[in-house]
Amino acid sequence: MGPLPRTLELFYDVLSPYSWLGFEVLCRYKNIWNISLQLRPTFIAGIMKDSGNQPPALLPRKAQYLRNDVRLLGQHVQVPVQFPKDFFSVILEKGSLSAMRFLTAVSMEHPEMLEKVSRELWMRVWSRDEDITEPQSILAAAEKAGMPSEQARGLLEKISTPKVKNKLKETTEAACKYGTSTDSAFHPSHTEHLLHHLPPCTNCSLQAFGLPITVAHLDNQTHVLFGSDRMELLAHLLGEKWMGPVPPATNARL
Repeated sequence: MGPLPRTLELFYDVLSPYSWLGFEVLCRYKNIWNISLQLRPTFIAGIMKDSGNQPPALLPRKAQYLRNDVRLLGQHVQVPVQFPKDFFSVILEKGSLSAMRFLTAVSMEHPEMLEKVSRELWMRVWSRDEDITEPQSILAAAEKAGMPSEQARGLLEKISTPKVKNKLKETTEAACKYGTSTDSAFHPSHTEHLLHHLPPCTNCSLQAFGLPITVAHLDNQTHVLFGSDRMELLAHLLGEKWMGPVPPATNARL
C-alpha cells in the first residue's frame, strides 16, 4: 500500500483568468501526482475588500501588462483565454457573485460536477465573452457541462438561501485567514476550524490578497501559494516531477 494522497485545496473565482490557468494545470496533474485536489469556490471581491487590495486592471500600467500576460500565459498553458470586450463592465460592474454561489451549491450537492461546471463558466466569460450573471447564462453553462436541466434549475433556486450564501462567505473567510504554520504541527482540521468560525492557528501569518490560492497540506506544515505560476514550486514541495503546464499524459484540448 502506497502513501496516502496529499491534500491540495484550490481557492478560485471564475472572474479571475489566473484562477482558470491554475485550475487547468492542477486538474491535469490530479491523476499524475499523488494528490487529492479539493476545489473551493471563493468570492474574489470579498478577498479584495478584506485585504484592501485592488484589481490590477484599475491601474493603467498594470492593466496594459495584464492583457498581454494573460494572452501569453493562455498560449503557454493551452487555455483559450480571451479578454472580454467590455472588460471593466464584466469585472467591476457585473462581477461573479451569482456564479460563485451557484458553484458553491454545486460543491455542496453535486461535487462530482464542480470541475466541469466551473470550466464552462470560465469558457463563457473568459473565452467566448458571454454573460455569467443572468440565471439563463448560468443554466446554459451547467447544461453544457452535462448537468441535467432539472438538477441545474434546482441548484439555481438555492443560490439565495442562507445555507449557500453562508458557505461561500465562510470559504472566502477561510481563504482570507489561511496561513503557514511555522513553529508547530499543522492541525489536520485547520480548514474545518476556519469554515466554522473557530479560532485559527495563532501562528498563521500568510493571508490571501487575491486568487488563485493553492493550499498544500504536507506532513506537519501547510504551504500557501498565490498565483497560477507556482506549480513548479508546488511540485518541489510535493516531491513530484514537474513536466510543464501540459504534461504528456494528458489531453489539454478544451
